[in-house]
Amino acid sequence: MRMMLPPLKERRVIDRLLSSFFEEYKPQDFKRAIAALCRFYHLKNPNVEWFEYLDWGKTAGKTYENGQIYLVHPENWKHGRKYNSERSWINTVYHEMGHYVFWADAETKADMFASRMVRGLNNHK
Repeated sequence: MRMMLPPLKERRVIDRLLSSFFEEYKPQDFKRAIAALCRFYHLKNPNVEWFEYLDWGKTAGKTYENGQIYLVHPENWKHGRKYNSERSWINTVYHEMGHYVFWADAETKADMFASRMVRGLNNHK
């Protein structure tokens, strides 16, 4: 299965914006990075909430089916004992956005599968 990704030039811009947000905590940097990703996938921007920690420090981020994303804020991430690097925080953001992108399309794929399963059957109800 091939995965569609933004062009390298756009990914570099997104990565720079996330890196800038990690260092300076400017909300517009994070919003622009997420907006660029969502624009590429034709999705609305997710609702992101910031936390000091999740699941007693065991989880870095969570994504829910309704588009809600919970992330540990970089300010608190830097105080973590195990995962405190900028690169691991950015990878966490990408990971949660991956959940968001794939869950947003899951319903369409399920509907397509269901319609193709019954195509050609005479007695389907």
